[in-house]
Amino acid sequence: MIDSDWMWSGTSAVLSMLVSAFGIYIALLVLTRLAGLRSFSKMSSFDFAITVALGSILATTILSKSPALTTGALALAWLYLIQYGVARGRRLFPWVERLVDNEPIVLMAGEQVLSANMSTARITRGDLNSKLRLAGITHPDQVLAVILESTGDVSVLRRGEPVDPRLFEDVRDSDRIVQQVR
Repeated sequence: MIDSDWMWSGTSAVLSMLVSAFGIYIALLVLTRLAGLRSFSKMSSFDFAITVALGSILATTILSKSPALTTGALALAWLYLIQYGVARGRRLFPWVERLVDNEPIVLMAGEQVLSANMSTARITRGDLNSKLRLAGITHPDQVLAVILESTGDVSVLRRGEPVDPRLFEDVRDSDRIVQQVR
């Protein structure tokens, strides 16, 4: 015979879930208002990891008996505090920024694919071609540069648009792009 407990919750479990969901939502709302929307940005890989951790805490607090609602809310507050500290440290100390953030890297300069950088970034030619297609590139001569950003996003820049070389100051092998701009 099949045990139906795995499919149906009792009234007490449903009520606990509703209270936990409401409570953790209020905690998330208050903490986000205090910390600002940057809390959910993808400015760095660290921000992305924190966002995933926040989601995990929310889900666990809502759907499990453990952690308790107060523990889940305190865990959220602690992660927000850590994120605030790291964000502040990134602004004040260059070494913190280097420690936390990935360095953007040029994958393609003009028509030239930089194979060594592709290998370093663990990007395949198929991944690159996909990003080019998504950007509406139909021929390599349309490309000024393709950059893997510190967030993991890929920027595809087209030729023919005015470009300020200062945009590439923090990008590895940006000298290859600047050559294309001139």
